[in-house]
Parts: sequence; C-alpha cells; structure tokens
Amino acid sequence: MKNKELSLYIHIPFCVRKCAYCDFLSFAAEDSLKKSYIDRLCREIEQAALQYEDRKVESLFFGGGTPSVLSADQTERLMGLICDKFNINPEAEISIEANPGTVDTGKLKSYRKFGINRLSIGCQSLDNKELKLLGRIHTADDFYRTFESAREAGFDNINADLISALPGQTAADYERSLKKLTHIRPEHISTYSLIIEEGTPFYESYHADAEVRDKGGRPQYLPDEDEERRMLYLGREILCDAGYHQYEISNYALEGYECRHNKVYWERGDYAGFGLGASSCVNDVRWKNTDDIGEYLAAADEGLKSDLQILSREEQRSEAMFLGLRLTRGIDTNAYALRYGETPSAIYGKWIDKMIAEGLMSGSEDTLALTLKGQDVANYVMAGFV
Repeated sequence: MKNKELSLYIHIPFCVRKCAYCDFLSFAAEDSLKKSYIDRLCREIEQAALQYEDRKVESLFFGGGTPSVLSADQTERLMGLICDKFNINPEAEISIEANPGTVDTGKLKSYRKFGINRLSIGCQSLDNKELKLLGRIHTADDFYRTFESAREAGFDNINADLISALPGQTAADYERSLKKLTHIRPEHISTYSLIIEEGTPFYESYHADAEVRDKGGRPQYLPDEDEERRMLYLGREILCDAGYHQYEISNYALEGYECRHNKVYWERGDYAGFGLGASSCVNDVRWKNTDDIGEYLAAADEGLKSDLQILSREEQRSEAMFLGLRLTRGIDTNAYALRYGETPSAIYGKWIDKMIAEGLMSGSEDTLALTLKGQDVANYVMAGFV
C-alpha cells in the first residue's frame, strides 16, 4: 500500500536583526537560546515522528526567521534527526531560507552534503537605498556574492524574493531590480507587494499613508494604487518575457522548478510544522504550536499545541477554493467534486457566475481560474468563498 504523502516545515525564529517591515515570528537571540531551542525542537520532532510512520515525506522546508543563522553543525543535527525518524523520499524537495550575510561557501557546501537541495535567498531589492530602508543587513553586492557562492556549492534550484510598492519606489526602480535579478537566472522568483503590518516600525511610519491609499487617495510616501498596479504588471511582463512561468499569483519559475512545498499548502495537502508558532494541518485537523518562546522551551510535548480545529466539510470546501484559485492553472472541478462531493458551481454558483460576468474568473467544463484582472483583486474574489 502506497504511503500517504506528508510535507514538513521547521520554524527557526532567529534573525540577526528584525527588518522594519517584518511581522513574522522572529527575533535576535544569543547562542545559548539558540542551543536550548534546537534541543527542544529535536525533542518535539523525535516525539511527533511516531505519529507519521506510515507517511512518506515529499518536501521539507526550513523557514523563519533566518534558518541560516544556525551553525552548520546545528543544521546537520536537525537534518540527521529528521532523516533518521521520517521516511524521506530520496527525490524530496528540501529547502532552506538564507539571507546574505549569514552564509558563506563553506556553510552552503555543508547544506548540500546534508541533503538540502533548494535555497531561498532573501533578496527583497537590488537597490541599496531600498535595502537600507527595509532594515536589511546586506547590500546588493552581498546578495550577488551569496548567489555565486550557492552556485559554487552546487545549488541548481535557487529562489529569490523581491518586494514591490516600497516607500518612495517607482515602477522604474522596481523594473531595474527585476531585470538585474532575471539576468543572473535564479530558477524561481517570488514577488510580493509590501503590506504595512501592525506592530512593525513600518506601521508606525506609514500606516496613515496606507489608509489614504486604501481609500483611493494619493499617499505621501507609498506608491499610489496606479503605480503599485504598474509594478504588478511590469513584474508579470518582465518575468514571463525572461522565460519564467507564473504558476501562482506571486510566484514564477523556470520550467520544472515550481516550489513543491508551497504547492502542498495551495492544494490542501497534509503538512506537519515543528518549532515555535509552527502550524500543521493533517487529515483536515489544524493546530499550531505556542508562539511564546518561554512556553515552547518549558512545555511538555502534549502542551505545545494550541488552537486545535477540526475542519468542517464547508470549511474544507471553502479553503480548497480560495487556496486553489491562487494557482494560475486554477481548480480542476472534477477532482474537486471527487474530493468534496459537489462541484464548485453546485456550491458557489451565484458568486462564480458574478465573477465570470465581471471578468475576474474564467470557467470551462473542467476548470475554474482567476483571470489576470482577477489576480489584481484576488482578495475581493476570494471573499465570496469564505
């Protein structure tokens, strides 16, 4: 009998320094705290692995935070434990996030030796003024050096992230970063518009500006809606012209390099998360770990989980719509009906008809998908499925 597939996520919450825009669960920490955390994380992984003896792991993702702030020995310890306790597909995609300034060729070669085969580099911009504004610890040249070191270490599957709609940024500025990035040919590029998140330094500086923009006004610092839309269109045009396939609203890949791990989330596959604040969803049961570092280090294994939720049939169907529509190929309506008992049209027919009439969705006998116009207002479209 074929083992059911599972993806693993390992959260490393540590950073050299918190960026001004970031609201992720991350913080700077002393080496002693990192050691205590790795000890606790290993205990959690070892205990939880007993539940998944019948599963085959198809992807593993070290996220954060900045996982690359760990020493090579600490990363090797985690990889060794996971490979020992889980049934890992020899062809599994194994990714780690890394920031320039936290890795060198030696550490990257160690990653390859441990079995890590995909690297996601936090680029964010290739303009030094923008990087300084964001609070990044690196320059554009640091990113290029990290990229070259990754190639030297043997990585042939590299992602780079870019952020658009930064304060003071124009479409021309964003275009320059895009073209510089496509010139060095990472296999995967993720593009995101800046969101002003509460609790960040950027929120204190720019939330009033964001409110003006959201109401259709002209902000003082942030790009207005028209300029932000120009950046979105430029990104799509430049990346597609450079040979990258847009397979999800914010993600582009060369042929054969779509991120298998992230597709698990969008396709509602099973995933188990380990570490501070990590989320899991297995057999339509969702939970997350505590996000309090003191509680995480002190808790018994059964005390880590919180927010346990058994997803109802309606919630499963809803998630399948608003997650699946993020993929540009859309939703296979026949597969949806097989899994959830009814076709999308039978459940959400009125809203789907309205979206198609407004030009925001396209529908065929077997597929429902967002149009390019629909991608621009995806939150509005998805709201009808929640």
